[in-house]
Amino acid sequence: MLSYRHAFHAGNFADVLKHSVLTLVLDYMIRKEKGFHYIDSHSGAGMYQLTDDYAQKTGEYKNGIAKLIGATNLPDALQPYIQLIKQLNGINTQSNIQDSAQQANIQNNELELYPGSPGIAKAFMRRQDSTHLFELHSTDIQYLTDFCYRWKKCFVKQSDGYQGVLGLLPPPSRRGVVLIDPPYELKEDYQKAVRTIIKAYKKFATGTYILWYPVVKRDLVDGMVNAFTNIESSKEPNKKSNNETSSEVRNLIQIEFCLTADTEEYGMTGTGLFIVNPPWQLMQQMTEVLPYLQEMLGSESSSYTIKQLIAE
Repeated sequence: MLSYRHAFHAGNFADVLKHSVLTLVLDYMIRKEKGFHYIDSHSGAGMYQLTDDYAQKTGEYKNGIAKLIGATNLPDALQPYIQLIKQLNGINTQSNIQDSAQQANIQNNELELYPGSPGIAKAFMRRQDSTHLFELHSTDIQYLTDFCYRWKKCFVKQSDGYQGVLGLLPPPSRRGVVLIDPPYELKEDYQKAVRTIIKAYKKFATGTYILWYPVVKRDLVDGMVNAFTNIESSKEPNKKSNNETSSEVRNLIQIEFCLTADTEEYGMTGTGLFIVNPPWQLMQQMTEVLPYLQEMLGSESSSYTIKQLIAE
């Protein structure tokens, strides 16, 4: 329990998908002058060193952000995310790197920092915006607190993120982005995460909700889809539904990127996001991003999907 450390996985292909989408969502939110709340249920450490023992032990970032940072043919929708990573690492964002040796140098030597979701959010939040971060891990909460030092209107709590999200809704601004990104150490997290969004939606139906998930066993992901779409309750018409957790969610999309086909073997083969009330252009943006990620990070057995699970 509470043994998960994201430092082992920072910058991997799952982070690329999650953080590129988060970047697009936050970029959309700041187009309006009115402030908004950003709420992160499982925040991690805030920022990660790709040169430390954790990241170097797995090297997952080498098949993730490292393959993209020196690329010259990025789709427009990936530009804000990649520019942010370059700025954090002091890489010239204006240069057009054509030489393959220079690209390799950036990938292997210059990339030292990778932001967690709080690090992504910090780059976008303005004076009028408010940030609320939750983390339970005793080590990561200290790193997170240090990372947020002098970040005005950022509130860090070592407490249960699921309850923390619900306690902050609806926000006074009536504008908000909620990221739920549990480690899924327990199988119960798959359903608990969905139930949290369903409850949150009942309190704040106009918020944007982003729920990340790993593809480890397909039936667990299918169970999340069923919970959102009320499939189970429709199979049992005589069974009384639980009004607290029956889904009224509208405008839900699912985005998924898998490196390999589903398998019964242990290990993450893919990653995905459920997004409630996405920015209107997000699906179109991801039709550019996902084929590119498949080309750059995937293989012949890679795949991606973009679905509107529930209409507006």
